[in-house]
Amino acid sequence: MINSKTIFVELFKNRPLTLLNGNKLKNIRVAFQTYGHLNKTGDNVIWIFHALTGNSHVAGIVTEEELENTSHHEFLGKYNKLFLGKPGWWDPLIGPGKIFDTNNFFVVCSNFLGGCYGTTGPTDINPVTNKKYGMDFPVVTVRDMVAVQKELADYLGIKKIKLATGGSLGGMQTLELAIMYPNFVERIAPIGASAAHSAWAIALNDIARSCIMNDPNWQNGNYSSQPKDGLSNARKIGMISYRTMVSFQKRFNRDRKNNGDYLNPSNIFQVQSYLNYQGEKLVNRFDANTYIYITWAMDLHDVGYMRGGVKKALSSITAKTLCIGISSDILYPPEEQREIASQIPCAEYAEIESEVGHDAFLIEFEQLDRIFSKFID
Repeated sequence: MINSKTIFVELFKNRPLTLLNGNKLKNIRVAFQTYGHLNKTGDNVIWIFHALTGNSHVAGIVTEEELENTSHHEFLGKYNKLFLGKPGWWDPLIGPGKIFDTNNFFVVCSNFLGGCYGTTGPTDINPVTNKKYGMDFPVVTVRDMVAVQKELADYLGIKKIKLATGGSLGGMQTLELAIMYPNFVERIAPIGASAAHSAWAIALNDIARSCIMNDPNWQNGNYSSQPKDGLSNARKIGMISYRTMVSFQKRFNRDRKNNGDYLNPSNIFQVQSYLNYQGEKLVNRFDANTYIYITWAMDLHDVGYMRGGVKKALSSITAKTLCIGISSDILYPPEEQREIASQIPCAEYAEIESEVGHDAFLIEFEQLDRIFSKFID
C-alpha cells in the first residue's frame, strides 16, 4: 500500500499569473501529490483533476507523517486528521498493478487554484493587508486553475500528458486542458462534466451560496469561525444533487433515527440524519468562502467563452477523447456527456451504469477500471 504525501511548491515567483478577468496573482503556492516516477522522456504521465471539495489525496493512506507534514495548513490538516489511516478518493485505481499502474505511469493530482487544501486561495494571507484574503481574493475560473496546473507540470519536467481525467469540476478542467494546450495532452477522459455550466447546475450552486451568505456568522466573508449552519446546508443541497431518489429510497426508505413517537417531528428520518452528518463533516474540513469561490468558478465555466462558442471550442480538441457519462446523474446527465462527445472530433462515449447518481465516479471502481482499460494502451 502506498502512502499519501503532499508536496508544496511556489510558482509564478518571477512573473504573475494573469487571470481571465485581468487580475494578477504572484507567488502561488500549490499543493500536490505524485505516485510512480517520471520517465526520461517526461511523457508517461496521468494527470488527475479533483472535484469541488476534493483535494490531491487521490491515492495512498494518510499517515501520521502526512498529518505532521500538513499541520501548518489549516484545512488540509483538518482533512488529514479526519481521514487519518484512510485511502485516497481514487485509491482503487492507482498503484502497482492497478489500472493506473505506478510501475509504468507517473500519476499527478494537484489541489487547484482557489482551494483550501494547500494551494493559494481565500484562506491565505493577502500580502497587501496581512489578513486572510476572504472575499478580497480575486475571482478565478476553470481556465485559471488549468493555467496553474500547466505551470506545475512544467516545473515537474513533464513534456506530455498521456491521459488527463477527472470527474465533475475535474472533468471541466480536463476539457479546458485539451483546448488550452492541445499539443500537451494525448488523451482525455472527462467524467460527468459540462462544457458550459447549465442553468440547472447554476441554480443549485446559487441556493448553496445563499445558505452560506445568509448565515449571520458569515459576516460578508469576514468570519473568525466558520458559518457552520450555512456551509452545512450548502453541503446538504450538494449531496442531494449528487445522489438519486432511488438510492436514497433504498438506503433510508422512511426509517426514523429512533423508534420513538412516529408523529414527533424531532424524531428525524434517517435521511435527515445522514444529511446532517454530511454537513457537519464538511464544516470540519472545508472553508465557506472557498466553497463560494469554487462554485463561482464552476458557474463561469464555458469552454466557448471568447472562442466562438462551445461547438467551435470542442471541435478544436485534438486529443483522443473518451467522454464518460453516468446513467443516473441528475446534475450532469448522460445526454450532456453524449452531446460533448458528439462535438469533439472522433470522440467516444462510455457510460457508468449506476443508480447512485453523480457520485458514481467515486464509487463504481470496477466499471471505471473496465472503461479505462479499453482506453489506455
